[in-house]
Amino acid sequence: MSDNSFDIVSKVDMQEVKNAVAQAEKEVATRFDLKKASAEVRMEGDEIVLEAADEFNVQQTAEVVKSKLVRRGVDLKSLRSAKVEEARGGRSRQKMTFQQGIPQETAKRIVAEIKGLKIKAQGSIQGDTVRVSGKKRDELQAVISHLKGLELDVPLTFTNYRSN
Repeated sequence: MSDNSFDIVSKVDMQEVKNAVAQAEKEVATRFDLKKASAEVRMEGDEIVLEAADEFNVQQTAEVVKSKLVRRGVDLKSLRSAKVEEARGGRSRQKMTFQQGIPQETAKRIVAEIKGLKIKAQGSIQGDTVRVSGKKRDELQAVISHLKGLELDVPLTFTNYRSN
């Protein structure tokens, strides 16, 4: 019998992030409390930058952004928010980035979890993805079911299913 395999990845659709930021910009511009705090949301490359009169308003702006991201199907597990810092003119600023790919520690945990299942499937780390291979399709499906139930620091997507 030949090998079957699939890849486990963690990718954020940056087009959906841009769409969510555009929606957040509109809401922030029209919300009375945030308009008064001259709150701003903008994309700088793949980073979201929030700016407002004070930390409280930056946090309020962040909530608007998060709600738009969720609505557009972006998993907040991949969102990484920096501490709110001081910006020019006594204002406050916060930067948000997205974890693309599976961090090394998380990848090691995934491989260990697969080993712990005691089935004939192996996980191997390949850069920021994990490839899982095994003889039986049922075993690979058992791996997917198990991994979906784990609490990890990034969202997982299962791709490139190959059956030879």
